[in-house]
Amino acid sequence: MSTLSKQKIGGILAKQGILIAFLAFMVAFTIANPKFLTPDNILSVVRSSAILGVMALGVTFVVISGNLDLSVGSMMSFSTIVVLDLHDKIGPVMAILAMFAMTLALGAVIGFLVGYLKLNSLIVTLGMLSAIHGLTLTYSGGKNMDIADKEGTWFSVFGQGTALGLPVPILIFVALAAILGLVLSKTSFGRKVYAVGGNGTAATFSGIRRARTVFLCYIISAGCVATAGLIQASRSLGSQNTVGQGLELEVLAAVILGGASLLGGSGTIFKTVIGVLILGFIQNGLLLVGLQFYVQFVVTWVIIILAVWLDIAAKRGKLWSRIA
Repeated sequence: MSTLSKQKIGGILAKQGILIAFLAFMVAFTIANPKFLTPDNILSVVRSSAILGVMALGVTFVVISGNLDLSVGSMMSFSTIVVLDLHDKIGPVMAILAMFAMTLALGAVIGFLVGYLKLNSLIVTLGMLSAIHGLTLTYSGGKNMDIADKEGTWFSVFGQGTALGLPVPILIFVALAAILGLVLSKTSFGRKVYAVGGNGTAATFSGIRRARTVFLCYIISAGCVATAGLIQASRSLGSQNTVGQGLELEVLAAVILGGASLLGGSGTIFKTVIGVLILGFIQNGLLLVGLQFYVQFVVTWVIIILAVWLDIAAKRGKLWSRIA
């Protein structure tokens, strides 16, 4: 095989390697278990992926802006516990509003530290992961939360309801993806997010308020986390205080799988949705072929490494390079 042909193949694998691998997984899982591609299983996968997907939509803004958010898992636990606790105390409507306000406040703190104080996003959000987890345990007193009257509340509609023949969590995911997709691709704010992530210094000299843009990205991320917490709380009407623990890595894996670069400046909401579905179907396939659920953690790690490698390879146009 000629050098040119090898370069072309390497370029294709670098740009479309994840999709090729996903198709290979789909074929293998279908052969191993014919139930894998049945309508019921597909609907189940999309529904179970809705919470992760909603969180990934917000993190997409953060990653495109050239930053990270590792606090979303702990933040989701916090929002879930808060809305469940306040449901019986002040009613579902006020509980939802209060939960969103408190979660957005946490996002504002992170956005201020990263955007205006220009602290490293990895360090800040890693610290907030621990801090918010401690806040959740303090708020709940180390206890899990449940709604007292589970049969007499309309609150369950967000996680258990159906509309237009589809589960409400899927509709929320699709609607939010459509709205944020338009914001990112069709508004001046979306263009600013790409500019800040692509070249922050150039964006600043172009008159873009870099700190404000980063701040708003974290606000959007927090809003998505609050929405995910609402769905999670509504689904079971009760929750452990660690329900979101570890989700930050799955969210990041889904965003990277969708093609968003960790270096910033690239990615789309549509591709993030694809990344979420890829991760969801792979995890579902592993369970259907009889592997234990904890194998998913190893697979998620492998997927993250593969996605980062392909991201770097796509930028240099080939899979291998002797020069770092």
